[in-house]
Amino acid sequence: MMNYFPEEVLEHVFDFVTSHRDRNAVSLVCKTWYRIERCSRQKVFIGNCYSISPERLIQRFPRLKSLTLKGKPHFADFNLVPDDWGGFVFPWIEALAKNRVGLEELRLKRMVVSDESLELLSRSFSNFKSLVLVSCEGFTADGLAAIAANCKFLTELDLQEYEIEDHKGQWLSCFPDTCTSLVSLNFTCLKGEINSGALERLVARSPNLRSLRLNPSVPLDTLQRILMRAPQLVDLGTGSFVDDPDSGTYAELKSTILKCKSITSLSGFLEVAPRCLPAIYPICSNLTSLNLSYAAGIEGKELRKLIHHCGKLQRLWILDWIGDEGLGVVAVTCKDLQELRVFPCDEWDGSVTENGLVAISMGCPKLHSLLYFCQRMTNAALITVAKNCPNFIRFRLCILDPAKPDPETLQPLDEGFGAIVQSCRRLKRFSLSGLLTDKVFLYIGMYAEQLEMLSIAFAGESDKGMLYVLNGCKKLRKLEIRDCPFGNTALLRDVGKYETMRSLWMSSCEVTLGACKALARKMPRLNVEIINEDEQEECSMDGQRVKKMYLYRTLVGKRKDAPEFVWTL
Repeated sequence: MMNYFPEEVLEHVFDFVTSHRDRNAVSLVCKTWYRIERCSRQKVFIGNCYSISPERLIQRFPRLKSLTLKGKPHFADFNLVPDDWGGFVFPWIEALAKNRVGLEELRLKRMVVSDESLELLSRSFSNFKSLVLVSCEGFTADGLAAIAANCKFLTELDLQEYEIEDHKGQWLSCFPDTCTSLVSLNFTCLKGEINSGALERLVARSPNLRSLRLNPSVPLDTLQRILMRAPQLVDLGTGSFVDDPDSGTYAELKSTILKCKSITSLSGFLEVAPRCLPAIYPICSNLTSLNLSYAAGIEGKELRKLIHHCGKLQRLWILDWIGDEGLGVVAVTCKDLQELRVFPCDEWDGSVTENGLVAISMGCPKLHSLLYFCQRMTNAALITVAKNCPNFIRFRLCILDPAKPDPETLQPLDEGFGAIVQSCRRLKRFSLSGLLTDKVFLYIGMYAEQLEMLSIAFAGESDKGMLYVLNGCKKLRKLEIRDCPFGNTALLRDVGKYETMRSLWMSSCEVTLGACKALARKMPRLNVEIINEDEQEECSMDGQRVKKMYLYRTLVGKRKDAPEFVWTL
């Protein structure tokens, strides 16, 4: 019946449809709905910057205001993708500017962002408000200075996972005195001095500032003055937390923190003196999020003391120095925990085991997202976790020695991970490692009905493992495989499956150049890229194994900016 509603009414109805996937489905109903959805969509997510051209995007969504764009494949986070592989944002900004798109928000991940790009961005969109750069590279403080100076209505500047060298320390001074709109500012990854006076003045004239994350060069006395000027902060990332607990500065900080009752998210402590940590205890009882994944200076005993004060935590990112005993404290204290990430301090000396994970599963039944680096795991532990926490949406477990079996039975970990996919029927993202046979992939194909992303390393026995996954996981969108014995048969058995997926990555597997060429011929709407950065070792014979293969859907054919070591078949 909605086909007969006036288009103005339908446009208002579509405003309540916020999911990208739902809006895509709505646009397929009929031509009228397609046209209304086209002209009313303001937010667009593109998971691969080479899947579509900027021009086609603008033609499809002329009223675009918010764009999220991803570049390099996910395995770039593990140094498996060469630095100069591609993912340049400049052509996108140039096209958006040329077509006078009213862009207000830009979120980029694993993209190459030059200072020239940021300069053009800052001058081309008069109402630009939000810039988020995650694991992006190529820019300096000069580009940030352009954003600060020219984006008059900036509300968010968020820089994550990329170290920026800045020896001048003056980019914060480029914010004009009229800039009062900031809501979120994160420069944790900036290496170099900061103009403390400019930072304090910026904070003082930003009454709506809710999130502030600092780099290590911001000293404790500056932090204290900032907190005095911004008691409304909800999210605080400390940089340096080092001082003498007997000093006047430390005493003033303790007094100021007592007034910061609105802080619910705490991170940072990039440099820390453990004796100073009691200063934050008064606000810990209100915390719902705590990120100490870069706080290498806080070891097990201090971590456990801190967690004791954080009874409302829903999200915890922490280093494995907390140990199994510390995870036991988390399990007893944080009953509402929903997301846990445990990162390794030293990948060869992990201090958490299956015992810590079992304790968490017993104490935190609401847990639905896990990232866990450990030295050992057992089938019994994974079966217990599956029974205690059946609501997992994300489950990522990395055993640092991938060849290790169950240390108690010396059996593969198939049954344990199989229990996870059987019990956790909402699972969408799954990463696993350890001694695994094809049997675990049979379980995944049979039970992981909602799975969208699967990451596999050092696992499996034959092509059957990969085929079980491709044949069974109907909603699979991204498949990442490294160092597995999967070859041409698995790659070519059902090539039509790849048109329903966003991408497939295979490195150090048994796939040959000839099979990749055959796949490219059969599926012209896919880009099949061979990455061979070792110029001394040519890959020219069809029977030769390829080191890295990246396959993805595209509407625009072969990309034009591929370097010499990337061959698009």
